[in-house]
Amino acid sequence: MRKEIPLIISFVVGFMLLFAIFLPFEPFPGLDEELSIWFDIIAVFAFILGGGNLIRVHGNKIYKRSSDWGYSVVCLLGFFVMLFFGVFQIGGPILVGGGYTAEGKAFQWMYDAVFYACGATIFSLLAFFVASAAYRAFRARTVEAAILLGTAFIILTGRTFLGQFLTGWFPDFMAPLHIPNLFNWILSTPNQAGQRAIMIGISLGIISTSLKIILGIERSYLGGD
Repeated sequence: MRKEIPLIISFVVGFMLLFAIFLPFEPFPGLDEELSIWFDIIAVFAFILGGGNLIRVHGNKIYKRSSDWGYSVVCLLGFFVMLFFGVFQIGGPILVGGGYTAEGKAFQWMYDAVFYACGATIFSLLAFFVASAAYRAFRARTVEAAILLGTAFIILTGRTFLGQFLTGWFPDFMAPLHIPNLFNWILSTPNQAGQRAIMIGISLGIISTSLKIILGIERSYLGGD
């Protein structure tokens, strides 16, 4: 019964959500909102389990002095500090309470001054890795690579003064060949078509995976083989 009960719950709840969306008569309208509230309640327990697992994994690395265990110390230290200031809502005009996002709260300050800044730094460093990867990938050895290289050049220069500088002297009848105009056309036509195709593929994948879970075909979430 350890596997049968989760399968029954997935089957019943899955079809209840389908009925709530596609069947307009009672008691199905509004049922999806009620189930969303239950989902939020379950998510709270998932956060607790996630935090416990974080402590277990990194605590084990610190205890065993595994490779790069110092990063685990920083991770757990940041976790407990943010948890403490977030739960007790310290700082601001109201020293305790008043909402953790209120002006002057320590939690909000640490998020803006530490976490947000670190995130911006990481994304800034990623630009150098992207540039090095682009240098290796955009070598015009084939026709496809040449098209990719030309498109990347238009995208990179289309939003800068360089694009206008290189093609701004073109006569009016050659306006579609201006790099800024080519940039806008690539984003609005081929890029948009590709994004829609990707979203359709993702949607079909979500539908098929959801049906497999509802019907009990996909059971990896139960653990084991």
